[in-house]
Amino acid sequence: MTISESALPGVGKKFEIDLDGDDEMIVVIHNTGKRELFRRSDADSDSERVFEFDDPLARKIGSIIEGAYFQPVEPDSTETTLPGGLLLEWYEVPPGADLIGETLGSAEVGQKTGISVIAIQRGEETITSPRANTGFREEDTLIVVGTRKNCDAFEAMLAGE
Repeated sequence: MTISESALPGVGKKFEIDLDGDDEMIVVIHNTGKRELFRRSDADSDSERVFEFDDPLARKIGSIIEGAYFQPVEPDSTETTLPGGLLLEWYEVPPGADLIGETLGSAEVGQKTGISVIAIQRGEETITSPRANTGFREEDTLIVVGTRKNCDAFEAMLAGE
């Protein structure tokens, strides 16, 4: 897959993405924040506009595609980089982890590692903005925000180090 970027003076930027076969996707990001998505079925065809998005909707769609709302595979750790070098990561509490039975407050997760637990996925339930008295259970998936250093410290905490 090849991605080429070019400036569109007075308009914004254009990204051309070669897909499988002869298909090509073209994304135009306007200086106004508007995004246009085009499709070209082969090199000799004209591109046709498929979608147009305003800035907030484009960002929401981008985060969905990136996996911020759903992870199709349940990895032990998934990393998403946010502006400013912050990471958004998913961690599963492994069997036997020292955190099991502790609460967010009693384990002092934020104080010891610097990460913020922003949600806990527990089976079909999602606990958003968990409070200090929220307990940790085996196989909880924790959604956290922090720097690489914070996340490394949290990984060490999960491993009992």
